Amino acid sequence: MPSHNPNNAAGTLLLIGASRGLGHAMAACFIEHGWIVIGTVRGPDRTLLHDLAENHPGRVEIEQLDMTELDQIGSLRQRLAARSIDMLFVNAGTANANQEETIAEVSTEEFVRVMVTNALSPMRVIEGLQDLVSPTGVIGIMSSGQGSISNNNKGGHEVYRGSKAALNQYMRSYAARHANEQRALVLVAPGWIRTELGGSNAPFSMEETVPQIVTMLLAQQGKAGLQYLDRNGQTVSW
Repeated sequence: MPSHNPNNAAGTLLLIGASRGLGHAMAACFIEHGWIVIGTVRGPDRTLLHDLAENHPGRVEIEQLDMTELDQIGSLRQRLAARSIDMLFVNAGTANANQEETIAEVSTEEFVRVMVTNALSPMRVIEGLQDLVSPTGVIGIMSSGQGSISNNNKGGHEVYRGSKAALNQYMRSYAARHANEQRALVLVAPGWIRTELGGSNAPFSMEETVPQIVTMLLAQQGKAGLQYLDRNGQTVSW
């Protein structure tokens, strides 16, 4: 597969969900590390990623993708067919509007929306785009420490927790089916960070956490198999 690596870049990252928040901050940080970033946005509107692309000519490419639309994943695969990707990272995710509601209280429609976005769609992205990733590359997903079943001692955030636990389980199944491959597979538990999703009460800022996430991901290159890690590279209990 031919590569497209202008300016002797350190690598090429395909970042799903890069228009704002953690995704945008990760894109900026990977650029600082010398990478090319192909970032996806959901719609045609201008985003922070467009500003980043203007400020870093030749380093940022923007693709449109709503990962909950299966046909759009296939279209993106076709558009990038000639590319070789060193790292695929799925950042996009969501939470239910009222995170205090229990699993018995959430509406069916809201439950389905969260599960489709957080569990089904990321796995569809990985299954659909895996062939673009170098055989020794990295495939990662933004999970959450709340996806840990053994660490759930306080309850709360039940719908979100369940969606991330499901994502972790599906990724373990994916890893089992690809056990003979050399790619690094990483589920990331970034911690509670002040973003639109995390809210203003979160204890950590993007400025202090995103560089740690990126450094940790870069360190996984060449490490085959699945890991569930926090932003410092420490193993999270399943």
